[in-house]
Amino acid sequence: MDPELMATFGKAGAAAVLGIAAFGSALGTGTAGMAAIGVWKRCFAQGRMAPFILLTFVGAPLSQTIYGMILMNTIIGAAEQAAAAGDMVSWPAMIGIGLFGGLAMAGSAWYQGKAGAAAADALGETGQGFGNYLMVIGIVETVALFVLVFIQAAM
Repeated sequence: MDPELMATFGKAGAAAVLGIAAFGSALGTGTAGMAAIGVWKRCFAQGRMAPFILLTFVGAPLSQTIYGMILMNTIIGAAEQAAAAGDMVSWPAMIGIGLFGGLAMAGSAWYQGKAGAAAADALGETGQGFGNYLMVIGIVETVALFVLVFIQAAM
């Protein structure tokens, strides 16, 4: 087969990792966002100041889209480099990397949003614990970082 054609197939993995990671970010930000809105509604109903800092929890899952973009660029670079050298591109491996890497990042983003939703509720109720909640969100974030770093090291 033509190396250029195989590189094109490999780039499907690049599209997969970005799309799947972004889907997870959408689930995570949506989940945390709904909780933040609920907290703000309670605050307004009770005549209290609505904590703007809840947006930290809502925005946290967006980083997985960035990690997906970085891995996408790595996959594209590997496919183009192999094609330019006339080498055969392992496009099934690139699709697999894109699918499994994207799924892991999406799971991290989704559950980061769930943790962010719980954090928003707890902070809205007590006004305390922001640092503790942020640490939990950071630990969930680490899963996506590990996926990004270890897959890039394997390529």
